[in-house]
Amino acid sequence: MLFLILSILCSVTVGVIFKITRKYNANPIQIIAFNYIAAIVLCFFTFSPDLTIVHEDAPWNIYTAIGILLPIVFLFLVFSIKHMGIVKTDAAQRLSLFIPILAAWLIFKEEFNSYKVIGLVIGFIALLFILRKQMQNEQNKWVFPVAVFVGFGVIDILFKQIALYTTLPYTTSLFIVFSIALAVSLLIVLYDVIFKKNGFSTKNALFGALVGIFNFGNILFYLKAHKAFAENPSTVFAGMNMGVIVLGSLVGLFFFKEKLSKINIIGLLLALISIVFIVRSQF
Repeated sequence: MLFLILSILCSVTVGVIFKITRKYNANPIQIIAFNYIAAIVLCFFTFSPDLTIVHEDAPWNIYTAIGILLPIVFLFLVFSIKHMGIVKTDAAQRLSLFIPILAAWLIFKEEFNSYKVIGLVIGFIALLFILRKQMQNEQNKWVFPVAVFVGFGVIDILFKQIALYTTLPYTTSLFIVFSIALAVSLLIVLYDVIFKKNGFSTKNALFGALVGIFNFGNILFYLKAHKAFAENPSTVFAGMNMGVIVLGSLVGLFFFKEKLSKINIIGLLLALISIVFIVRSQF
């Protein structure tokens, strides 16, 4: 249970760091790039990936797709936290689990039971309620959490495809993906520096290192939690998604004074209920 709690804490902390960076006028593009530098270093020394076993028949198309998507979706995550807050962003990110579930049904023809259908219906209602703006809020940037929802859902599908490729260890594939994501991030940074004249800053490197540490910690502890609960993966699945929504909501409401309408709060409760139905469908 300790690994699961640590994974939840790391996940929410990433959002908190991005929220704090606003006060320091930090550059999110550079933060994301430095994040991947830290993640790659930690991945290398923690998992010791053997790159000599990586061959041409590896799923390079999937690696490349994830490597390109990760920094782009990360940027949408930053903008979503900035404009919509931690509560709504964390909820949208966690509800993205419905994208791979729908893909399993529509693309991979997986059979659905009534619990899973009910969970999906409640989940999408929850998303609509969570993203609904307050009447006095004229600037509802709902496009950012929606991009987070869709983006992380697609990334989840691609990571599941990598997991099916058992010729390479999952951690080696993860190292390759991080490396591609870093290359893409550096290209975006280069564009930002050359054309927008945004110079490098030490604070961006420091914030990026922090994000990278907690981002990697989230992955590491999540994998360890799955290993600890090998006979009951649904516990990890439910605990992670519900834990992030609950903790993210508490942090957003009490530390950053984010405002939610009654409809938004109902949406958060529906999100938790939908996850319970999804987990129940696994039995």
